[in-house]
Amino acid sequence: MQNLLPQPSPTLLPAEPEAAAQLAAAGSEKDVKAVAAAHPAFSAAWARLAELALADGEPVTAYAYARTGYHRGLDQLRRNGWRGAGPVPWSHEPNQGFLRALNALGLAAGQIGEADEAERCAQFLNDSDPAATAALR
Repeated sequence: MQNLLPQPSPTLLPAEPEAAAQLAAAGSEKDVKAVAAAHPAFSAAWARLAELALADGEPVTAYAYARTGYHRGLDQLRRNGWRGAGPVPWSHEPNQGFLRALNALGLAAGQIGEADEAERCAQFLNDSDPAATAALR
């Protein structure tokens, strides 16, 4: 059955070239922390910190970093027209920080036994863009 209701337009976050360049140049966790401190609304830095914490077997720390990146990303999405639903394309690079934070939040939640949160995050990621799910799994 075809959905006849209009679908929301994709939300495209603005690029943050200075923060992105600093993150790309970050060679250590300390450097990534400095990027997050200098650009606290930049979800990609928080996502990277969460991913590093997950790789180090620190799911509680990862959860905190990912939750920060997720909420900062939600704020940006809302400022850019997102109304709680609709695509957030993985192909648009500035969206990837939010999507990576969302993925890391779900992974960390699963590791600390928050199965409902892990499932909600996985569903939200897939609803945002199935390509994000494919890229991050």
